[in-house]
Amino acid sequence: MKRMRTLGIAAVSAALLALTLGSTTTTAEASTAKDRKVPTFKEFEKSTFQDKTGVYVVNGDEPVLDKKALKAYYRSMVGFEQELIVNTVGGVDDAWTNNGQNLLTYCVSTKFSRDYAAVVNAMAAGAAQWEAAANVDFTYVPAQDANCTTRNNSVVFSVEPTRTQQYIARAFFPSYPKSARNVLVNARSLQTSGSWTPSNILAHELGHILGFRHEHTRPEAGTCFEDNNWRALTPYDRASIMHYPQCNGSSSDLSMTATDRQGAALLYGP
Repeated sequence: MKRMRTLGIAAVSAALLALTLGSTTTTAEASTAKDRKVPTFKEFEKSTFQDKTGVYVVNGDEPVLDKKALKAYYRSMVGFEQELIVNTVGGVDDAWTNNGQNLLTYCVSTKFSRDYAAVVNAMAAGAAQWEAAANVDFTYVPAQDANCTTRNNSVVFSVEPTRTQQYIARAFFPSYPKSARNVLVNARSLQTSGSWTPSNILAHELGHILGFRHEHTRPEAGTCFEDNNWRALTPYDRASIMHYPQCNGSSSDLSMTATDRQGAALLYGP
């Protein structure tokens, strides 16, 4: 993440509402669909009929073979109208699978020296923001701090110091290999970034680790475009923790918003 130097959901298909509410959707109901709250995947799954063989049935008579396929169906119904955004690789969400989002162990290098405690605390506070929003879990393993590098296979990722002045911190996406799974932090810059608190800066980086892209790559930002390799989860959020303020963002403190929390819950469950 760079500092200044260079640093509600839209309309839902009537079919999804009908399945979610367990009723037949009339024309009048469909016309007010946009005013209704989009269900989470868990709510949608709970309301979807599942026969004795474990197969889900949608649209009255269409089989969906398992939970993974049902999640794909759910995303296809709500994803095209929803725009927090998740990175994609080859058109597939770049997110943790097989409960990997609850096994995110990490260490904090003792090479941070006098800044070590500050980074440990900022990481814990940043992680707590995502943990309170969605079914994710970051686990700090201090026993690995003395050997905290990408070569340490006892943790999923390492938090290490850097002296570069090009950014405050940088992270990685779920699809990255183990050799690239680290968070590099300029600890001095982390603690002297004005209204951007250390915990919010690292929460932003942990957002990338969960697969979330910069919100400002979306066309609504009007600047700082990166690429189109992402899928929308929530309505565009100019105040998002994943939106750089200097890219037409509206948050001065890089804090997490209700829309950020909603997007995380949509991807990983509440």
